[in-house]
This record gives sequence, C-alpha cells and structure tokens, in this order.
Amino acid sequence: MKASTIRELRLFEASSPLSRPIADATHQIGHIGFLVLELVLHNGVRGQSYLLSFDYSHHAIRGAVRDIAPMATGWDAAASGSFIVHAEQAHEYFGQEGVQRWALGLVNIAMWDAWARHLNVPMHQLWGSTRTQVPVYGSGGWLSYSDAELVDEVRGYVERGFRAVKIKVGSPNWQRDIERLRLVREAVGPHVQVMMDANQGCDLAGALALAHAAKPWGIRWFEEPLHHHNVAGFASLRAQAGISLAMGEREYDTRTLQALIAAQGIDMWQPDLLRLGSVQAWRDSAALAHAHHLPVLPHYYRDYDVPLLCTITNGLAAESFDWIDGLIDTPLQVRDGMAYPRETPGWGFRFREPLLKEIAV
Repeated sequence: MKASTIRELRLFEASSPLSRPIADATHQIGHIGFLVLELVLHNGVRGQSYLLSFDYSHHAIRGAVRDIAPMATGWDAAASGSFIVHAEQAHEYFGQEGVQRWALGLVNIAMWDAWARHLNVPMHQLWGSTRTQVPVYGSGGWLSYSDAELVDEVRGYVERGFRAVKIKVGSPNWQRDIERLRLVREAVGPHVQVMMDANQGCDLAGALALAHAAKPWGIRWFEEPLHHHNVAGFASLRAQAGISLAMGEREYDTRTLQALIAAQGIDMWQPDLLRLGSVQAWRDSAALAHAHHLPVLPHYYRDYDVPLLCTITNGLAAESFDWIDGLIDTPLQVRDGMAYPRETPGWGFRFREPLLKEIAV
C-alpha cells in the first residue's frame, strides 16, 4: 500500500460565528453553514476541504458526499485526475452536475491538500507561482441590510485597507438600488472601486435601466444581471449598457462561457471551484478565459482561490468574505487590499476540531 493511499474519510459540519439571516435578489439565506471533509492517508497525512452549504438541500448534499466517500477510499491522493474520470462515470446515470459535482469537488480539493502536504509544498508552489499576492474585494451589501448596516460594512472594508467593495442589487424597484449605490460611493470615497451583483435577479429592461442609472457612481462591473443561461440577454446588455459584465458562479462546466464568448456577452469569468468540481476544471476554465483575453474573478472560495490565482496570468481579484475565519487555525493574511497565499504545505489551513460536528459517512 502506497503512503499516499487514502485510508479513511470523515465528514463534519460547522456554522460560521458570523451567521445571521441575509438576502440577495433571489435567495433568503437563514444560516451560513459548511460541510468539511477530511481524508487520511496511510502515512497519517490529513487533507481537508470545505463547501459552503447554507441551509439548502440538507439531505441531498450530505447524501452525495456519503455516496462518493467509499469510492475515494483506497485511491491514491496523487491520482486526483483519474479519480475525476472514475467518479463522473459512476455519476452518469443520475447526472454529473448538481450535488454530485459538489461532492466530487469536496473530495478533489481534499486530495490536493493531502498530496501537497505529503510533498511538504504550499499549493501555489505546487502549480508554479506567477505572483506572490492577489487583489481582493470586500463582498456583501446584502439587500436585507438597513442603510446603516450597508454603510457600516463598506466603511469597515475600507478601514481594513480594502480598495474595492461589491454590494447586492436587484431590488423590486431599481431606483432603490441606485440609492444604495449612492450611499456606498459617498461612504467609501472616489478612489475605492464599487461593483454590483444582481444574483440573476433582473430582467433585461431592468438591468439596462440600472446599468445606465448607475454610471454616475463609477461601477467597475455588473455581476450576474440576468439568468445565467440568457446568453442573448447578456450580449444585448453588454452592447447597450457600456458596463463590464461578470458571470460564471452558477456553472458546472464551460459551455455557457463558450456561448457567451461567441456572443460577445462577457467581460469577466467567475468560476466556482466547488460547482466546477475540481482544481483541474477550475484551471481549465481559467485557461479558456485566458485564450479569449478574459480576466478571472473566482466566486467565494477565497482561501482556495488566492493560491490558485497565484498560478495563472489572467487572475484579476478574489472575492473576500470572513465567514470561515473564526473556524480555522490560520486565517488568510489580507492587508492593503491584497491577499497573500499561505506558505505552509497544502492549502495551509485546517478547521479547528472543537468547532466541528462529525456526520456519519
């Protein structure tokens, strides 16, 4: 038995100490929760990964992880690519997207962590670094916030050295969004970048009106203005609005990206590591974006995305939330608007065991 063979897997759940009800244009989020997977190699090395689960499909995602865990036992952590092929063949009958892709991503990220720790190499060095720091932007600005909460959050980001912030839009009346953007611009000043995210909550007419009305506030990009499959809508909006469009976090592959490239409907690609299902798929999508001169702005998973962004040449920035900082042993270093990859082996952090509740696999 090789030292890097997976001996066992354990599954845990955890809740962010910052958890409270929040809302965007399309979702009510009652709980900020996580699933944490730990796999142990025969030489005792442990690899970890996590996914953001909120309070959706509680049984479905756990069931998908329970299904894939026995498949990974006995697999070589170094062979994460062949495990993708194996898992996707097994998943074909019920579908390779959705919760089964999330479960595959959870195993894949933990395999990479274990393999890099086995080699005693930080993740960004394993892939070959192209930079030593990555710009980050403070994300939030939930529609459920009061004006005071919105202003307090963006000011807090600026006080911590962030040079860019992103807030939610997609209110029933887009003029309310403009008022919130005005408050944010006044709060952060003229030199901080401001972005807006509709979470697919607009129709084309509303998105166009919002984009035009937001111009005085200097919006850097408009994220997910429309349903992610509305390729013609993205192309029309981009042609008429005069604002950069970003999307990608809902995608389980690159088919929509390819369609948007062909339709000239996208300016920035936002891959979600867990939805794409593997480090390999994330990097493949970044390579496709690079071939078409598109920058990469990954969705949510800052603690994985920063080291990965350090290994590509078209990475623009990472999205920053603090939701896991209180749960892990080594929070990511962020200062003056830049994040720095950890220099310890693997992804460079672990969840603190007392804060984890084990789930039977």
